[in-house]
Amino acid sequence: MLWFKKIRATGTLDSQTVLLLVFLGVLVVLISVLTQGRILHARSLQALAFQLPVLGLLVLAQLAPMLTGGIDLSLISTANLAGIQAALILTSFSGWYAVPLAIIAGLVTAVMVGIFNGAVVSGIRVPPFIVTLGTMILVRGIALSITKGRVIAGFPREFLFLGGNTLAGVPMPFLIFLACALFLAVLLKQTAFGISTYMLGSNLIATTFPGVKTSSSLLRTYVLSGSLAGVAGVIMASRFNAVQADFGGAYLLLTVLACVLGGVNPAGGFGKVSGVLIAIIILQITATGFTLLGLSAYLANALWGIILLSSIGIKRAVSVRGAEIK
Repeated sequence: MLWFKKIRATGTLDSQTVLLLVFLGVLVVLISVLTQGRILHARSLQALAFQLPVLGLLVLAQLAPMLTGGIDLSLISTANLAGIQAALILTSFSGWYAVPLAIIAGLVTAVMVGIFNGAVVSGIRVPPFIVTLGTMILVRGIALSITKGRVIAGFPREFLFLGGNTLAGVPMPFLIFLACALFLAVLLKQTAFGISTYMLGSNLIATTFPGVKTSSSLLRTYVLSGSLAGVAGVIMASRFNAVQADFGGAYLLLTVLACVLGGVNPAGGFGKVSGVLIAIIILQITATGFTLLGLSAYLANALWGIILLSSIGIKRAVSVRGAEIK
């Protein structure tokens, strides 16, 4: 285990990232063998790049509040409401302005939900779990009342470009996801807001000593989370050419799974965008591999749980071994 100590000393990669990269490499080799290389075909990789962004954007949205020691249970409902708001405009107007107006309206709707979550969490100091659970139910109820439980479908081609077309062979949703991931990585690592976010998760009381405005930082964290959920909602609407109030309920637990698998401390204070990105790829490759093998998606869910538990166990064993070597 001396190589883990060297990695930590250089500060380039931490043990969790190395572990995830090794696991990803083994997984790709294993699925490549089982699928006779089909997972690496251009068509399979492009399909993976089309499927990954929706979950990926929702995971990035979950990352921000989890770094503060919180959680956002309203992500899926927020994304659906953003998509519904965009759909209402797209089906009501037909001018050139309909598409940009729909996108803006969807994002503004999600930001408003984020502001509400952040204001209650930071202002009244209600636990994020309770606040966002209530918001999830509230927003879902609003979405159901608007749609009356029906699916809204049939959007203009210009809007469908965001979720279904490619640029130089790369799917547009994947490019948007990468842009959001890069933005979040820079925001968390290079800005005062990012530093305060990590500090909030490490020690909320001690964060106030250097003059950090904790309420403002918490508010901005949930606004960021809502914004990313809004992007996911718009992409979902464009990708599937349809929206509904209860779409993607299974994604919620997967966002937490991907964050924890990616090295995010559930208590807050530690986690990287790079680790979360690798975790998202691991989950998506597993799902794609099971599809190519003709296996049940439920087995993929079980395997995701095994991957998470194995990762935690190995990380714990490495930490104990590293402490013994010291």
